[in-house]
Amino acid sequence: MGAASETVFVLEDDPSVRKALLRLVRSAGYVGVGFSSAEDFLNREPCEGPACVVLDVKLSGQDGLDVQDTLRNQGADLPIIFLTGCSDIATCARAIKNGAIDYFPKPVDDEKLMAAIKTAISKHKLSLRDSKCENDIRNHLHQLTPREFEVMVNVIAGSLNKQTAQALHIAEKTVKVHRSHVMEKLKVESVPELVRICARVGIEPAGRSWEKMLA
Repeated sequence: MGAASETVFVLEDDPSVRKALLRLVRSAGYVGVGFSSAEDFLNREPCEGPACVVLDVKLSGQDGLDVQDTLRNQGADLPIIFLTGCSDIATCARAIKNGAIDYFPKPVDDEKLMAAIKTAISKHKLSLRDSKCENDIRNHLHQLTPREFEVMVNVIAGSLNKQTAQALHIAEKTVKVHRSHVMEKLKVESVPELVRICARVGIEPAGRSWEKMLA
């Protein structure tokens, strides 16, 4: 059963098919939200919880593949399950290549569709969790001073306190103080952990400057 915060968007311009799909996903405990056009779907209010979209390939106006491209260009990671009334290998290949969870001919088998929705929702949960983790890391990084950031870059490069002091032309005891502040602000307890979280947000030893990190 789906949780009340898990949403399935159904983008289908056939009213009877849309109604049947919404009834199906709601019966499984998901929040079902229907749309008859790509424009309405793309202009919807943001959904903060885990979600996916069941998307008809052949829509009037902007088709399903166009919607997929638009979401990708917007940086949206909403998992997509395609439905189609006609079998087209090239279209299917393009949809899957561009990240679709699955691609089903109509009429779709209910059990297969619900299994795909479960997979899609699980994938989006992981994506949201990863995004939150990375946002938390960036928020912690923004608490660093420029000098603390410089010390951190030297630490993840493997420099000893003495080497960092020489490189930055400061006292070794000052390096130790900055290093302690870095560990405290980033909520880490070891250098390997510090290296991992920095790599997660793209900060390497050769590193971006503090100013670029804030950009």
